[in-house]
Amino acid sequence: MIKRNSIYVETKINRPLEEVWEYTQNPKLHERWDLRFSSISYLPKEGETQPFLYKTNIGLGLSIAGEGRSRGAKELQGGSRVSSLQFCTEEKLSIISQGSGFWKYEPEKNGVRFYTKYDYETRYGVIGAVIDRFFFRPLIGWATAWSFDTMKLWLEKEIPPEVSIRKLLVRLLICFSLAFVWIYQGLVPKVLFPETGELALVQQAGVFPGMEREMVLGIGVLEIIVGLLFLMPIRKKWLFMGSTVAIAVLGAGALITNSHIFLESFNPASLNVAMIALGLIGWINCRDFPSAGHCWRRPTK
Repeated sequence: MIKRNSIYVETKINRPLEEVWEYTQNPKLHERWDLRFSSISYLPKEGETQPFLYKTNIGLGLSIAGEGRSRGAKELQGGSRVSSLQFCTEEKLSIISQGSGFWKYEPEKNGVRFYTKYDYETRYGVIGAVIDRFFFRPLIGWATAWSFDTMKLWLEKEIPPEVSIRKLLVRLLICFSLAFVWIYQGLVPKVLFPETGELALVQQAGVFPGMEREMVLGIGVLEIIVGLLFLMPIRKKWLFMGSTVAIAVLGAGALITNSHIFLESFNPASLNVAMIALGLIGWINCRDFPSAGHCWRRPTK
């Protein structure tokens, strides 16, 4: 049997408990900041239970619909509140069949400790369990944490979730673009085909005579590593700046050793300026950027 851990996400929001409660319990506010849901519709209440329908768009015109039941506003000692949830879907596209969890709100100095813990059952036997364990569960955990930080920015700095989502799309586009260029420049002209020009550039520089091929190979491997870092789920603020500085230094070195290549079509100047601009845009975009890494994935108390 494949072991699975419940998903836990915690954050501290420097706003009153009533305000955090409203932004999480109001379905029209909730669906704006939570990546896991595209729409949430409340059905008529059944006593203290609130039934609801939800839908999640997964791209290519496809979506997953389901239903759930929540019970909220349960007051605990010390002014805390808890909201419990059960959810399920009959959609075969969903690896999730049913699940349950809770949100808890604990008032603290200058804010609220807000956290969730939930788990679910999967479809498709062992295959579904493997996909969930190594792909879907980490993804849904990341989406929960990123969404919590998006709500935190909305409440604390009045940055709407739509702006945060656009910033995420910009970041993804920049990261994939820089990753492609770094990996391509390291792999093709340096590792696979150094005789097309890279080897001659190093030979003209006169650095480490007799070891030019090894030097080109080493630079290529380093460039591939930098490209792969842009695809990793890590904080990238200084990676953007490091990429910008590295491109400027490499461009200056090429200008000194072989300036005539800057007169050719698609020369290093045009490529380097574009990469420097992407790096600077990525660095600027990091300001007030929601990140799953800002949340705790283990209880702090």
